[in-house]
Amino acid sequence: MKKNSTIKVCLFPAAGYGTRFLPATKSMPKEMLPILTKPLIQYGVEEAMNAGMNTMAIVTGRGKRAIEDHFDISYELEHQIKGTTKEKMLADIRHIIDNCTFSYTRQKEMKGLGHAILTGEPLIGHQPFAVILADDLCVNESQGVLSQMVKLYEKFQCSIVAIEEIDPQQTDKYGVIAGIEIEPGIFRVNTMVEKPAPEDAPSNLAIIGRYILTPDIFDILQQTKPGKAGEIQITDALMEQARQGNVIAYKFNGKRYDCGSIDGYVQATVELYNEMKNK
Repeated sequence: MKKNSTIKVCLFPAAGYGTRFLPATKSMPKEMLPILTKPLIQYGVEEAMNAGMNTMAIVTGRGKRAIEDHFDISYELEHQIKGTTKEKMLADIRHIIDNCTFSYTRQKEMKGLGHAILTGEPLIGHQPFAVILADDLCVNESQGVLSQMVKLYEKFQCSIVAIEEIDPQQTDKYGVIAGIEIEPGIFRVNTMVEKPAPEDAPSNLAIIGRYILTPDIFDILQQTKPGKAGEIQITDALMEQARQGNVIAYKFNGKRYDCGSIDGYVQATVELYNEMKNK
């Protein structure tokens, strides 16, 4: 694990209801849905660790205690399997527990991603931080998406958003950016729109669930008025930074699975299973 990252904290907004997976998510957090043998949020934590972060700040809500329990020791279970072949199945999660600090706060109302990030401010303090949306599962064998973004932050010292090209007819599901390509796959953002209709979208470059944010984002979010559906949008706050030239969009190397949708979740499960089987 990298030790000298300039970003030490990763924030996980995890208060949403996961309604696309009802009834499974009626009593189970969507972040705990498994891909093979690991829940989605564990993949995110491992990506953050590989990028040099050891403090995980998680914004939860009612019915999310399973997340806290997962990143804690289960004495009874470990006693039962101690000395058996099953003990090694807990090696990855024990490594996480032993090497990371977890802190939690609750988002009392669902008012959008911007509000969720603002809710996490007491866990972050005045420092740059990463954000992972656990239902965007990103895979890259050589270097994780967040590790790639940390390198960019060290170069540009401003907020970074991960982007990918999408079907232009799907822009109404994403925050969409436009900007000047200053290096291959790296854009200085000058426009950012939340869920535009295809005919209104400035491009087909969509923001996915990986961010590095500078701490002034909290002051901006405090002043950001609710947008679509009465929610406080992180794209509106980032647009304020972009007006000062302080947002970089990065077309990352790797593959993203939208595990917030049934199609993406099944695709991730099948492809990661085939990959495991072929190793």
